[in-house]
Amino acid sequence: MRILITGAAGMVGRKLIARLAKNGALRGRKITALDLHDIVAPQAPALTGIDVSIHTGDLSAPGAMAALVAPRPDVIFHLAGIVSGEAEANFDLGYRVNLDGTRALFDAVRLAAFAPRLVFTSSIAVFGAPFPDVIPDEFHPTPLTSYGTQKQMSEALLADYTRRGFFDGIGIRLPTICVRPGKPNKAASSFFSGIIREPLAGQEAILPVPRSVLHTHASPRSAVNFLIHAAEIEGDKVGPRRNLTMPGVAVTVGEQIEALERIAGVEVAKRIREQPDETIWAIVKGWPTRFEARRARELGFAAESSFDEIIRAHIEDELGGKIA
Repeated sequence: MRILITGAAGMVGRKLIARLAKNGALRGRKITALDLHDIVAPQAPALTGIDVSIHTGDLSAPGAMAALVAPRPDVIFHLAGIVSGEAEANFDLGYRVNLDGTRALFDAVRLAAFAPRLVFTSSIAVFGAPFPDVIPDEFHPTPLTSYGTQKQMSEALLADYTRRGFFDGIGIRLPTICVRPGKPNKAASSFFSGIIREPLAGQEAILPVPRSVLHTHASPRSAVNFLIHAAEIEGDKVGPRRNLTMPGVAVTVGEQIEALERIAGVEVAKRIREQPDETIWAIVKGWPTRFEARRARELGFAAESSFDEIIRAHIEDELGGKIA
């Protein structure tokens, strides 16, 4: 089993690599090779019995993807992309990476003619307001950001290339992944993690939106579980609608903070400082809030049942069970 991961240097990519290394197998087959790609060199894990190759470069560069898929991986996890805030701020870069890079990868697989399973990380940003109270699977994607538009266009490509038999694709629309470890990134959603991560680490956090903002989250643990399940599920069970909205926990920002108080105490939660940011608010207020995710749940995708669970997962996985 040979596996290719784009965006392998990112947080989800690193955690996926660790899980694959721990499991040692995917789709019932022993993993023998990992090809890891990103714009910066991913960290190569020390693995026994698995050949690890590191690749760097721009996904959309001519010929880059043809070389990357030449070893004919059995499974491709396409995680690479420019995040929401950066895609909105830099129109050209967002389209070059999120759309042109994805198309380059898909076409490289098509031309190599070997039809792997391809798992693509899309986003709930494909949906745009106005929204019902709970967004059903049949709700029509009408993105209101460049990032969401790029993801929707990639979803359409994935469905068509799968229909044509060029690869066996599954697109998973991730909710906001929280709590993300490390430093804040340029995603407009970064504060959702920051208001939990920084206070737990003894630092001040900035809240740029109202506490009434309602949003859906899943932990990094769940994100990796989604990816593994998407790689292993039978395509016939999914059917022709290959892009699935993942389940998650829908809470307001205020409820996030209440969960932090329950787990870490009021003094920790006081490290959050409210400082409105109109640029972030302009993006966030057009985002979807709560999802039915019925198809994904019926197909076996699962996430946490409360935001308390999400915080505890972060404390266990990233803080060694300790709070600053």
